[in-house]
Amino acid sequence: MPPDPDARVRAHYGSGDILERIRSALGAAGRSVGALSVDDLAPVDEFHTRGRESTVELAELAGLASDDVVIDVGCGLGGTARHLAARYGCRVTGIDLTAEYVEVGNRLTGWVGMHDRVELQHASALDLPFADASFDVAWTEHAQMNIADKRRFYAEIARVLKPGGRLLFHDIFRGPGKAPEYPAPWAEDESISALATEAEARSAIDQAGLALTDWIGKVAESIAFFETVAARIRTDGPPPLGIHLLMGDNAAVKLRNYVRNLSEARLIVALGTALKR
Repeated sequence: MPPDPDARVRAHYGSGDILERIRSALGAAGRSVGALSVDDLAPVDEFHTRGRESTVELAELAGLASDDVVIDVGCGLGGTARHLAARYGCRVTGIDLTAEYVEVGNRLTGWVGMHDRVELQHASALDLPFADASFDVAWTEHAQMNIADKRRFYAEIARVLKPGGRLLFHDIFRGPGKAPEYPAPWAEDESISALATEAEARSAIDQAGLALTDWIGKVAESIAFFETVAARIRTDGPPPLGIHLLMGDNAAVKLRNYVRNLSEARLIVALGTALKR
């Protein structure tokens, strides 16, 4: 049998000890599990470029409201879902292919007392376990890079959106430069990386019945963010709590390659919005 790409993706992200790593790092940072806020977890549970900064930019661009029912496709540990629920008052359901992320994410949601507004489920983005027209907003950050079938990915999002519903995305795409260097945060090598060009992504979004309303490049901001982080680490050392806890022993190499790929136009980063027709 050919290798199961989903199994390889799950193996890339899951380690079996994420919860204990986070618990230990919180202790090292002087935080008590019994007295945590959503903001306390943000350094580790918003595993995407620029972290909270990009989450807020996208949410403000789209004008999220308290009555929005949101699905976060590829929710990871649920950090974005918890932030959106806490800041905007909306109800958020997250799905992720990595069972450990979902299990740990639901524990973190309990730690900050948000089970009434945030629920994470183990599911595939290509087979969302929800009825048609269930959500006002579909949110996705840094998930589609591991998914080869872009048309089905965006078609499933469109299916579960209500008419006039909004897709909000913040993602990494193939740039015009040379082939990307690996390992990268989302893939040890190209075997589980499925990068689309901007043109391919725009086409898949359109064919899903979604009308693109914003596409905003964020390469310069992304490079500047990582340069600032690197400078801080050189001065103060790595913080106890951070996304390095999720990337294994070669986290520094992955981040260094990512910044190089952005700097050399091998990759681009963009955030955007689209409306269901």
